[in-house]
Amino acid sequence: MTKHTLHAAAAAAALACLSAFGPAQGTAAGTGPAAPSARFVPGACPKTPEPIEALSTARCGYLEVPENRARPAGRTIRLAVAVIEPASAEPAPDPVVFMAGGPGEDVFDDIPFLIDSGLNKDRELIVMAQRGNLYDQPNLACPEVDRADGKTVGFGWDAPEAKQLMLKAYQECHDRLTADGTDLSSYNTTENAADFADLRTALGIPQWNVYGYSYGTNLGLAYLRLHPQGIRALAIDSLSPPQVTILPWGWSSAREGLDTVLAACAAQPACKSRYPGLDKTLDEQVAKLEANPLTLNARPPGGGNPVEVVLDGGALLNMMVGFNVRPADLPAALEELGRGNPERFAQGRAKGSVQPVGLSAHGLTQSVACAEWVPGTSEPDVLAAGREAFPGWPETVLAQTPQLPFEYDVCKVWNVADNAARHRVATVSSVPALVISGTFDMKTGASYAKDASRTLSRSTSVLIPGIGHWVVPQSKCAQQVLASFLARPTAPDTGCVAGLTPAPFTITPK
Repeated sequence: MTKHTLHAAAAAAALACLSAFGPAQGTAAGTGPAAPSARFVPGACPKTPEPIEALSTARCGYLEVPENRARPAGRTIRLAVAVIEPASAEPAPDPVVFMAGGPGEDVFDDIPFLIDSGLNKDRELIVMAQRGNLYDQPNLACPEVDRADGKTVGFGWDAPEAKQLMLKAYQECHDRLTADGTDLSSYNTTENAADFADLRTALGIPQWNVYGYSYGTNLGLAYLRLHPQGIRALAIDSLSPPQVTILPWGWSSAREGLDTVLAACAAQPACKSRYPGLDKTLDEQVAKLEANPLTLNARPPGGGNPVEVVLDGGALLNMMVGFNVRPADLPAALEELGRGNPERFAQGRAKGSVQPVGLSAHGLTQSVACAEWVPGTSEPDVLAAGREAFPGWPETVLAQTPQLPFEYDVCKVWNVADNAARHRVATVSSVPALVISGTFDMKTGASYAKDASRTLSRSTSVLIPGIGHWVVPQSKCAQQVLASFLARPTAPDTGCVAGLTPAPFTITPK
């Protein structure tokens, strides 16, 4: 569940609450008031690789919490926080707190997208780096993994050489982090949720609104279940409900999103006539490339020197699921591939060779995945889910969950405690909720919104046609609906959704 690249005073009482940057009582994981060591310490805002204008006027600092709340007298960790000013001169008293995707993605990098989407228009916007993320102490980045990942583009998607590279990198990262005393089993969604509960209390905020996307929806639902106090409303975008997010689930999401893209092409006369039979083309090309992978030189989309890449069936699928090829370009890319021109997919594969080093907290990613998504499942389960989603495809493609190859072997290396039983629980709540999905989402299929909404008695579901993962920054309508929801959580205005259709697909000359 990775990020899709996108790009004056309140009431006196509210200001007093939001300025309370001193020590405060926290909350233990799911048990109510406890953990008195949780406190907010003011400090400088992070120095981001690219300057973020909003941070020049934000109030920043660290939330200090126990690494493991079962041992409150043990190690303390620090989580980077920024409180961003509202654009309105008369903002609402209840801020909105954002929960990023990943897990492991840098939340500060999301701030421009959040501001462009209007999240701080009428209220303060609060961001906190989930434990282990960039700017936290400790930071669970794995530069070893970033460097290895950049090299794997030169091998088949599930090649033994790629697997060896990744397992060695994860072992090195694991050993380095644990040698520093990091308890990797403490970096899970239960502790993440308790961190946000502690943050609200530490900042003296009586009530706030929660907005999360991708893994942030998983975290947001767990937070609402475990710490409902002070949550006015919950907005969740691109759903990953805890009760259904287990490793094989990636196959059904891939199938659903791809089917919707292909159906949308068939519904547009220009696309249908230019690119007939795309489903057949896809099946044929996956089988062909898996049997005879292509080795190509391709230039990354952002520029740079050409790199050698291998394009096989698994890589082809993952270029689509990971949006290395845009959904709008997908029909054209598949048609070109069928005619012997793999350039778009080769460029998408080359994109993986220029991974930023040290920005993603792979340590948090794997601690969550191995504790909550993998337990109770097996490699045969993944293969069975793949067969159901894409019957007839080569089993070498179907054996690896999209976006998370070699996960069972990685989890043996990572070796964290099982947190699945206490995490895979549906959230039952009457707190107003907004559930947002995009029809083109191949990472977290739109149908997963139903799993979350079923037990949220005051929820409103919105489906935005033609949008992939992380809907709000990509859709003006979704932004309007979210703003309306934050203003009136029980009666949001969803009128703009009616009549929406996917934008036209890229049409190339014959």
